[in-house]
Amino acid sequence: MKENKPEEKKAEKPLINIKTGNQTVDKSITRVSRLVSWFQAIPAVAHFIRAGERFTDRMGSQFGAAITYFSFLSLIPILMVSFAGVGFVLASNQDLLTDLIDRMVNSISDPTLATTLKNSVKTAVEQRTTVGITGLLVALYSGISWMGNLREAVRAQSRDVWERNQQDKEKIYFKYTRDFISLIGLVLALFITIMLTSVAGAAQDAIVRALGLDGIEWLRPAMTTIALTISILANYLLFLWIFWRLPRHQPRKKALFRGTLLAAIGFEVIKAIMTMTLPKLASSPSGAAFGSVLGLMAFFYFFARLTLFCAAWIATAEYADDEPEQANTPV
Repeated sequence: MKENKPEEKKAEKPLINIKTGNQTVDKSITRVSRLVSWFQAIPAVAHFIRAGERFTDRMGSQFGAAITYFSFLSLIPILMVSFAGVGFVLASNQDLLTDLIDRMVNSISDPTLATTLKNSVKTAVEQRTTVGITGLLVALYSGISWMGNLREAVRAQSRDVWERNQQDKEKIYFKYTRDFISLIGLVLALFITIMLTSVAGAAQDAIVRALGLDGIEWLRPAMTTIALTISILANYLLFLWIFWRLPRHQPRKKALFRGTLLAAIGFEVIKAIMTMTLPKLASSPSGAAFGSVLGLMAFFYFFARLTLFCAAWIATAEYADDEPEQANTPV
């Protein structure tokens, strides 16, 4: 029995070490859990978590992919209208048409490709009326369908419950009329946004050159900040129209204004990232062929996801001074 005592003591030591190690691990896990709980309890973080959960539970990614598909599909009739417009311009100016065909033939070494492009230009001129009318009709239908899908996706994130109720159902003629009016409003909002950004940028450059300040280096960061602010303001007007008009119920004002600002800043970040990545993507041989298509689809997808996430953010906002009855007021 005496010979076995040292062995029993040696066997007990690892058990004590394992127990001590488990206690240390448990304490570390507890500290991390407390830190995570404290971080999640921050109001802004908790709001983002609620918005993310709603976005995921209500298939925000799937709706974003559907909006991307319909957005890309809507470009086809727009290209048809553009194609017809070029045909009208060339038909009214024979010298321009002849010069364009000559430049194409002289700049392309492959005779087959040159002949194909030459025939395409002639087709654009000869069938300009048919292509233009067809393109306008298809563009109108696809645009209304795109607006309807965007409206349903935003409503899915905005309403209190995931399932549609009887109040959400509309007669088909009223639905298409509403989507048509919304489409016109969105086009006007987009036009105002582009004009505001373009005019402000041009006026800014003209004022700087008129005052002779274009050579001052320290003014460049200030001018960049001003241009960025104007662009965010233009984005704000666009998203304000989307979040104010598309949901069936009017959102609370504080949540609407803050969520719109979040969307405007996020949209500017998306544009900056796309501006930096697209030139690099187009520099490769495969990117030169498909880079513009992939970039356009990525832009539509990120825009759709941002719009739906901010709609979920607005819907999940909780403020002590909000009036709850405003959330149920019909638009």
